[in-house]
Amino acid sequence: MSTALIAVGLFLGGGAYSFWKQELPRGVVALLGIGAVLCLVAGILRLEVWQ
Repeated sequence: MSTALIAVGLFLGGGAYSFWKQELPRGVVALLGIGAVLCLVAGILRLEVWQ
């Protein structure tokens, strides 16, 4: 599950960067960026290293 969350976070982060380079509305970029950060943090916290 942690691998999937990290992969989705990276995918959303790439989408946010792509949308930012295309100069799309800041709200869309911010929403994707927040989603990417949340997925990455959730995936990192679910790693077995912390337990």
